[in-house]
Amino acid sequence: MRVSARPEKPVVIEIDGHDVASGVEAYRIAQTVEGGPEVVLYVQPGWKGVEFDGLAEVIAEPSDLRHVVVDFIQSVDWRQLHEAVLARDDLDGEPGELTRATLAQLREWAISA
Repeated sequence: MRVSARPEKPVVIEIDGHDVASGVEAYRIAQTVEGGPEVVLYVQPGWKGVEFDGLAEVIAEPSDLRHVVVDFIQSVDWRQLHEAVLARDDLDGEPGELTRATLAQLREWAISA
């Protein structure tokens, strides 16, 4: 796989020498210290531009990730959120503090999920 992204140039995404960039809406590259790189391609709905013959760890995710956010929000118990927000040590008495604290708490829970 080859990904080349440069400012003001079209991105190049090739798999086995085949250009697949036209069917990709977004991509993510991640690597841990212990593991090899992982590339996730978020492809356009219905796109069938890649065939693969070999062994690989495959992760398929829809390009529209709104369902992930909705599922996360639906999984939050409002009572636990309420208690967690009121127990935070960053409440400052300023306008909007509960909204800021709620968003911070949700962000922390999402990161640890």
